[in-house]
Amino acid sequence: MSKLAVAIQNLTKTFSVGNVLRALQKNPPKKGGTEVLRGVSLEVYRGEALGLLGPNGAGKTTLLEILCTLLLPTGGQASVGGYDVVREARQVRKVVSYCPSASDNFYPRLTGMANLEFYALLNNLSPQEARRRIPTVLNLVELDASRDVAFQRYSEGMKQRLALARALLTDPELLLLDEPTRSLDPVLQQEIRKFVREQVVAKLGKTVLLVTHSLLEAEQVCDRLAILHRGQIVSLGTPEEIKRAGGTENLTTAFQRAVGATPCL
Repeated sequence: MSKLAVAIQNLTKTFSVGNVLRALQKNPPKKGGTEVLRGVSLEVYRGEALGLLGPNGAGKTTLLEILCTLLLPTGGQASVGGYDVVREARQVRKVVSYCPSASDNFYPRLTGMANLEFYALLNNLSPQEARRRIPTVLNLVELDASRDVAFQRYSEGMKQRLALARALLTDPELLLLDEPTRSLDPVLQQEIRKFVREQVVAKLGKTVLLVTHSLLEAEQVCDRLAILHRGQIVSLGTPEEIKRAGGTENLTTAFQRAVGATPCL
C-alpha cells in the first residue's frame, strides 16, 4: 500500500466569470475566467494531519472540493487513496469524507440520531452498517445523551460535533475539514482541536486535511502546513520548518512573509 493518501500534481482550476463572484474579488478575470488554483502540487501522507492556510480567496476550499469530487479540475491530476478524482470518482467517494464549517445542512426538526440515519442512507450504508456505525460515532463525539434531541436545540458546539460524526459515519480514510472551529468560543475550539488530534488522527489513524485561519489551531493539530496564496503553494513543511523558512520563531510572522514571497516550485 502506498504511503500517500493524497497525490496532487500541477492542479489548476479556472471558474467562468459568471459563476463565481467570490473569486473575482481577489483576481481579475483573464480570458473569460478566474484562475483559482495555479499549478498546485502536494503530497499528503497516510495518518498525518496537514493544515491548509492562506488568505481568503487563496483556493483552499476549492482544493478540498476537487479532492472530494464536488468540483472537476481544469488541469493537472489528483488522486485520493490511489484513485483518480476524475476517472475514479466513485471509488474516491468511498474513501473520503468532507466536513464543511457550516452546520446548516442538517434537518433542524430531526434528532441527531435521525439526521445520521438519513445521511447513512444517502451514503449507501446498509441498515446493518448504519445500526453499527451510528452509535459508534455518536459515542465518539460524546453526543450519545443527546441523540434524541432535535438538531435545532443543539448548541453550536454540539452541531459541529454532529458534523464530525456525520463525516466519520462511513469510516473514511481521508477526512477533509473546512474550518471546523469557526464561530465557536475558545473553549469549544480547544475541544474540537483535541478531538481531531487525539481521536481522529492518533487513535483512529485517519488522514486529515484541515483548512483553518487559526495559526494556533494549525500548530496544535497539524504535522505539516501548506500555505496557499493566489492559488499557489508558497510554503510547505512542519511549523518549525515554516518558521525557519521565514527567518523567524513566530508562525504569524512566517505566514505574513510567506504570502508575500515568490511561490515555491
